[in-house]
Amino acid sequence: MLSRTENELITRTGPGTPMGELWRRFWLPAMSSSELPAPDSPPVRLRLLSEDLIAFRSSDGRVGLVANNCPHRGASLFFGRNEEQGLRCVYHGWKFALDGACVDMPNEPAESNFKSKAHITAYPCREVNGIVWTYMGPAEFEPELPQLGFNMVPQANMYGLKILVESNYLQAMEGDIDSSHSSFLHAALAGPLDASFHERRRAGIAVLRGQAMDFSLDENRAKMQAADPAPRFTTKDTDFGVLIGAARRASEAQDYWRITPWLAPGYSLIPKAPGDIPSQCNARVPRDDETSWFFRIRWHPSRALNAGELADFQQGGVFFPDLIPGIFRPVDNRDNDYHINREEQRTTSVTGIRSIPQQDRAVTESMGPIYDRTKEHLGTADSGIIAVRRRLLRLARQLGEGQEPYPAAHGGIYRILAPALNLPKDVPFDEGAREHIYALQG
Repeated sequence: MLSRTENELITRTGPGTPMGELWRRFWLPAMSSSELPAPDSPPVRLRLLSEDLIAFRSSDGRVGLVANNCPHRGASLFFGRNEEQGLRCVYHGWKFALDGACVDMPNEPAESNFKSKAHITAYPCREVNGIVWTYMGPAEFEPELPQLGFNMVPQANMYGLKILVESNYLQAMEGDIDSSHSSFLHAALAGPLDASFHERRRAGIAVLRGQAMDFSLDENRAKMQAADPAPRFTTKDTDFGVLIGAARRASEAQDYWRITPWLAPGYSLIPKAPGDIPSQCNARVPRDDETSWFFRIRWHPSRALNAGELADFQQGGVFFPDLIPGIFRPVDNRDNDYHINREEQRTTSVTGIRSIPQQDRAVTESMGPIYDRTKEHLGTADSGIIAVRRRLLRLARQLGEGQEPYPAAHGGIYRILAPALNLPKDVPFDEGAREHIYALQG
C-alpha cells in the first residue's frame, strides 16, 4: 500500500504538482483528429491535466491548443470564430494564432502596439495516424514523439478509440498491468478443464460478442489461465519503464509467460500470442484528478487491418465499447450499472457485462474517483503494480531534484512489443523473450 502522502503525490497531476510536472515532460495523446474534421471547423473544448483548453484546426489544417479563457477579460474561446489562421474571441475581437500570439486587436487604436504584449497559453500539437498529440511542458525541454508501434506504421494498420473513464488515471492504468485479473474478471463461465472446456468457452464468449469467432490463436492463453489462475510475477526496471512478467505452468520444462511492458508515463502494451493478429496499446492520460482519457489502440506492424478486424473493432462489443456521440462516454456506464445482465452473469460470464473495457471500467470506477491506497492489502500478484508505482514516484522526485526523465527524451526506446509465449523454466523471462520484445528495434 501507499502512504497518504504518496497517494496524493502519485494521483494529483494538475499544474504545479510534482506528478503533473512529470506528465508535462512527455508528448501526450490529447484527442482524435476526427474531433476537428476540417480547417476552420468549430473549436472544441478539451480538459487535460486539470487544464481547460480549446482545440482548433486552422485554415491550413494545423491543430492548435490554447487556454480556454481570453487573456483580455476571460471570455471562453470556445465561442470564438475560427478564421484565417487564427481563433478570434467574439467578445472584443482579439485574435490568436496557433502559437498563442495576439495577431489582431480591433478594439484598440490602429497605432497601438498593445497586441504585441498580449499572449495566450498555447501548446504545440502534432498529428500521427488520427491522433493529436500535445506537449504541455517547458519549451526548452520539448522531447521527440514516442516511437510507439502504432506511431510507426501507416494509418491503415491501426484503429483507435478515445474513451472517458470516470476515475483517476492510476487505478485505470493499474488494471492494464494486472495480468492475474484476466483469469477471472474477463472469463466466460466453464466447468472443470476437460475435453469440452474450449467448446464451452467459445460458446460463452460468442454469446457475449453476439457473433461466432475464431479462437485458435488464443487457446494457449485460455488453457494456461484456466489451469493456473495464480501467475508468478517478476518485474524488471528498464529505460522505458517496467517490464512485467507473469508466469503460469505450461509443462514440467516450460512456463507460459505473459509479458506486459509499462512505458512511462502511461502506456501499457497488452501481451499477445504469436500469430498474425494485431497488437494492442492502452494509453492512459489524466483529464483531471478524478477522470481520465483512455486511448485504446490496436495495430499491426506489417500489414493493414483487414475488413473483419475493422468490423470487429468498429461495431462495438468485446474490444471497443459503444460511445455516446460527442462526449466519449460509453453507453454502458455507472449510471446504468454498465447494463449488467444478471442472467448472463449466472450462466455465461463472470460479470454479466458485455465488453472487456466495460468490465474494467466497472471495477475501476467502483473504487471511487481516487482510491485511498492506505486501505489496500497487496499480495504477490500485485508485484507489477508496486513496481510501476515506485518508478512513477521516483521519476517525479528526480524531476523535482532537477533530473529530467530519460524516457521522455528518447523516443526510440518505445519501439517494443508485448509477447505471450512459452519459455524454458531455467531462462529469465526478459532474456528468453528479448528478440520478441525488441523486434521493432531490429
